[in-house]
Amino acid sequence: MELFHFMHLFVIMLFQRGHKRYSNLSDLDLIQLYKQEENLFTIPLLYERYGHLVLGTCIKYLKRYEDAEDTTMKIFGELNQKIEKHTIQHFKSWLYQVTKNECLIYLRKQKTHQTPIHENLLQAENHETEELNERELKLTKLEQAIQHLKNEQRICIELFYLKDKSYQEISNELNIPLNTVKSSIQNGKRNLKIWMESHEE
Repeated sequence: MELFHFMHLFVIMLFQRGHKRYSNLSDLDLIQLYKQEENLFTIPLLYERYGHLVLGTCIKYLKRYEDAEDTTMKIFGELNQKIEKHTIQHFKSWLYQVTKNECLIYLRKQKTHQTPIHENLLQAENHETEELNERELKLTKLEQAIQHLKNEQRICIELFYLKDKSYQEISNELNIPLNTVKSSIQNGKRNLKIWMESHEE
């Protein structure tokens, strides 16, 4: 059996054994769960969510499917160690950067000197790193903006956008009217926009 397909089968097995409840956790909740308990299901579930994206990025850089497959397995095989060492705020962006770094390391090992192809890849890496840093900066600024909201607006925004809660679920959880939830989210969005615009560099 190919190693690449093992993770798929393992995730399916976990769900069949009744561990589907973990799939409702956010990326950051899964990471926190692993750091606290070294939970067995964290890495397979993250693979289930992002394995295809990692593989696609590896194919883009390495071209050969077999090399991309091996690198994908290496990334997820070492993910638990990296999770323990790093403070991660935005897992998807962080994993994307980890994947590109692994691809470039692989390419450097294949050649003792850079070819024009490698130079182009490095230029693409620098450009994409700048874009990633810009996205990270915007996300960090958004987090700061959320902290400046009124308490009720902040909680409703976090539950709705970060926890994927419905209006009704938020209403039940906070014991507030449904219309209050909707207005808090709308007002919170407007205040976030105002704060972000007033703090543009």
